[in-house]
Amino acid sequence: INALKDVISLKFKTMQSDGILLHREGQNGDHITLELTKGKLSLLINLGDTKTHPSNAQINITLGSLLDDQHWHSVLIEHFNNQVNFTVDKHTQHFHAKGEFSYLDLDYELSFGGIPVPAKSGTLSHRNFHGCFENIYYNGVNIIDLARRHKSQIYIVGNVSFSCLEPQVVPVTFLSSSSYLALPGISGQDDVFVSFQFRTWNKEGLLLSGKLHQSSGGFLLYLSDGRVKINLHKT
Repeated sequence: INALKDVISLKFKTMQSDGILLHREGQNGDHITLELTKGKLSLLINLGDTKTHPSNAQINITLGSLLDDQHWHSVLIEHFNNQVNFTVDKHTQHFHAKGEFSYLDLDYELSFGGIPVPAKSGTLSHRNFHGCFENIYYNGVNIIDLARRHKSQIYIVGNVSFSCLEPQVVPVTFLSSSSYLALPGISGQDDVFVSFQFRTWNKEGLLLSGKLHQSSGGFLLYLSDGRVKINLHKT
């Protein structure tokens, strides 16, 4: 339905850095796509035929970062004529397009979590979303509720569950330069195996340190100028 105003809202969480959250496509190559790329959300609006619409043929708005942290993130897209408000976690990007934008030729079908096959837009990654959605609303209609009740307006493709079964990863954040975690070592044992993931904007910092009991030495794992380095020392 060509509504005068489109309002789409949802919440998502995932550990995957890439995936299609939303896609809507028209007969002439027009499409609107919301895609997670390297942990950032991009709203791509393509007017299709560049000869018909020489200006603003493609609009790409990117918001957020590190959104693949297994925490809930909220998204709101408001499209009214040639005005677009794109909001991610209360940060809003407002876009004003020229007149052609209000005449997007879009089909009635709207997909969440992937792109229907076959799709006409060949420039997209086509990587389906892997994670959890909640509170998907399109112009006030609760999409998940319709799907859960198997209403005829909605069809489900692939393996979908109405519960969030993603692994619960609990991160730890060091809020000051004096914060750290300490693990007592086993006396007389010098075999060490440690694995972890980290994220930081800082280029310097101590990541890990330990002592070697038998050789009276130790090791340091640290960031220096944005590079991870290890220092082994013995007496």
